[in-house]
Amino acid sequence: MYAAVTLFVFMCLTATTHAEHHQPCHAPNMTGHMSVMSLKGEIRAIGAFTYDSMGKKLRFKSNESSSINTSLDLDLLMFFEEGIFYEIDSKNQSCEKKSLQSTLEPVDIPDDAKFLASMHAGSSSIEGEGLKVNIWTGSMPDMKGHYSMSVTMGCLPVSTFYFTESTSLLFSNMDVELEIKDPDQLVVPSFCLGLPLEETPEGTVNSFFNEFM
Repeated sequence: MYAAVTLFVFMCLTATTHAEHHQPCHAPNMTGHMSVMSLKGEIRAIGAFTYDSMGKKLRFKSNESSSINTSLDLDLLMFFEEGIFYEIDSKNQSCEKKSLQSTLEPVDIPDDAKFLASMHAGSSSIEGEGLKVNIWTGSMPDMKGHYSMSVTMGCLPVSTFYFTESTSLLFSNMDVELEIKDPDQLVVPSFCLGLPLEETPEGTVNSFFNEFM
């Protein structure tokens, strides 16, 4: 937790704040790769993702199109607007359908996020050697934590840092393309159709973030 707070403060100190009012932007449709790392240096997952910005849908498959095998083998189909998600096991043709207690998206800025600052990663004075990002922050009451999200000027998510009392994780996006390359990735597989919604145990908070804890 100390390392998480230190990193967060460092980001604040190295950023350039602006007085003008900022409104959260929203990410476009995307296909790309996502990595999830703990602050202890453990790569929890790395894989491919597809995001539908209008439908608020996200598919993430770990160990997909990557030479790095990680400890978590996940296939998640998230329907943030509907408040449900599927844990998919294509190999065994099985699914679990669950409710979402937290609909926080790892690739889109929440409407109630607070603008913190703008900053340059790398160099602002050498052409091609820097990236300007806006940093947005907010709280996660359901999970007793906070987040810090950095996005480009075009609202492409670069990274999201989540920190709670027990866990801190860094989500990073790479090789992003502004299109949904395979729309079928966002369709519920036929072997998952008609499943009842599983009961959520008391005290459990289902979220995309918690799938990596």
